[in-house]
Amino acid sequence: MARINKTKAKITKVAWQLFHEKGYSETTIDDIIAASGTSKGSFYHYYSSKDELLSSLSELFDAKYEEVMQTLDPQMNSYEKLLYLCYTVHDMIEKEIPIGLLSSLYSSQVITKGDKHLQNQDRYYYQIITQIIDEGQQRGQITKEMSVREIQRLYTLAERAIIYDYCICNGNYSLGEYTRATMPRLFGSVKI
Repeated sequence: MARINKTKAKITKVAWQLFHEKGYSETTIDDIIAASGTSKGSFYHYYSSKDELLSSLSELFDAKYEEVMQTLDPQMNSYEKLLYLCYTVHDMIEKEIPIGLLSSLYSSQVITKGDKHLQNQDRYYYQIITQIIDEGQQRGQITKEMSVREIQRLYTLAERAIIYDYCICNGNYSLGEYTRATMPRLFGSVKI
């Protein structure tokens, strides 16, 4: 399974923290370099501009998924793992990602003709979701009436729908609470 590049993940995480604290317009590349403890060369190796960081939000999510996966009990029910991953990342989104930037990311994925990075099947996110679903089917915790790919698509659809609704409602409710109330309803049909 692909691992997250630690330097790139550090730059990305620090950039998004600064975007949240100072605002996107007020954050400079020099601010990002200083706060991340990296070099200009490292920054420009991974990103050609600050604007390119807008498309890096999926990398921030993937870094969070990898962090959470390292703390999960391997014996935990696979369906519960999927919900826990969703809850944890949605909590992080609510606390750390300004709603305007999140909305910009989602709208860019609708209008772009190029890279739809949120749907890149090579992402850590898709790899780990697929692995957990497969594990859950083998353990008898997730239905086999649907393929792994169909269940993966349902899971990602439910996650994106919740985030999209949060964006179009301008973040006027708790994403974490809403996810905990809604995700089991949207995804519960796969649980055995």
